Amino acid sequence: MLALRLTRGSHPLVLTRRLLLAAASAGVGFLLLCTLGYASGHPAAASSSVLRLLWCAVPLAATVQFAVAVARTDPSTRPRPGLFAAGLGPARLSLLAAISTAVSTTLGSVVALLFFLHLRGDLTGLPFDGDAAEFLGADAPLPLAATLTLLALVPLAASTAGGLAVRSRPVAPCEAQEAEDDLAPAPVPKGLPWGVALTAAGLAVEAYASRGTAGDPFPLPGRLDSTPGAVLAGWILTAIGLAMAGPGLTHLCGRLLQAVRPGAVRLLAGRVLMDEATRIGRPLGIVCAVLSGVIAASVLYTGGPRPFGPLTALGAVLVLGCTTATLLTTAIEARQSRARTATTLLRLGAPASMLRTAAVLRALVLLAVFAPLTWAIAELAALPLTE
Repeated sequence: MLALRLTRGSHPLVLTRRLLLAAASAGVGFLLLCTLGYASGHPAAASSSVLRLLWCAVPLAATVQFAVAVARTDPSTRPRPGLFAAGLGPARLSLLAAISTAVSTTLGSVVALLFFLHLRGDLTGLPFDGDAAEFLGADAPLPLAATLTLLALVPLAASTAGGLAVRSRPVAPCEAQEAEDDLAPAPVPKGLPWGVALTAAGLAVEAYASRGTAGDPFPLPGRLDSTPGAVLAGWILTAIGLAMAGPGLTHLCGRLLQAVRPGAVRLLAGRVLMDEATRIGRPLGIVCAVLSGVIAASVLYTGGPRPFGPLTALGAVLVLGCTTATLLTTAIEARQSRARTATTLLRLGAPASMLRTAAVLRALVLLAVFAPLTWAIAELAALPLTE
């Protein structure tokens, strides 16, 4: 009941994030149900069904990452002394975050089930003149246990990850501890070498999997099951590598901003990037991986009549939308964590324009570093297939 009351009284921006999470959960649930429908209607194509299910893991992981970001930025789960006095400690707050996430994702799963049954003709007859009947396996019955298991996959994974993320968040410190934290530099991220190694390994796996396909690239936009599994594994390795390298690159951007006799704006912008490197570096690296995949696909499939399948389009939209929303939500979380510092600077006489200029400078530096990196990785990924 407390979770429902807090949801009803939340800020419109918080409700918007929860609705976006519900929409993402609905999309992933629909993809999983489509995989189940295909497997039920084509029992002889077991390997194809398994590959479809593996592809669904990518938008599922993106949705869970977005759920974690939403749970961490939810004001109702933020540790405050008043909540601690009322008995809402870290354990209760993590449970509250898990329940709120479960409500949003369960709503999306229910919507996905209703829409899927409608397209199959199980509710009001076949829509679209039955064009989606064979595609969704409308002639074969759906196993109830498998349907419920797939629909519960997103709520269980998202609520568990959201609860653990809130529980691992540090307890609200006192003012003296906050002042001390503002004077201790953030530790340097250690994952940059491993991230570079994993990214190189992922590109090598993709190049190895695409041998012999020069001039006839694998038909990724056709259907979900048309891409070799090794290509998916290589892209996942690349994404993990960029996620590990993102904090180190962000920290390096902060150091570059403060090099060569910096002024107050450059010092402020660089210090913030160094302090927030771990928080915003990982989602920034994942967005870099997703955009590089999109660019590589556009390079491979430009100029030919290759149909972009509806499930592939839905999966791409889910992955790109969830990763971008996660990055924006994480930026909001970082801004909330700096609210006290910004207030202190304004109280000391710093102009508000300086804070805005520092924010723009941080965005430009990150764009100048990550945009060429994204383009280079996309070109390296598409190079074996375009020669």
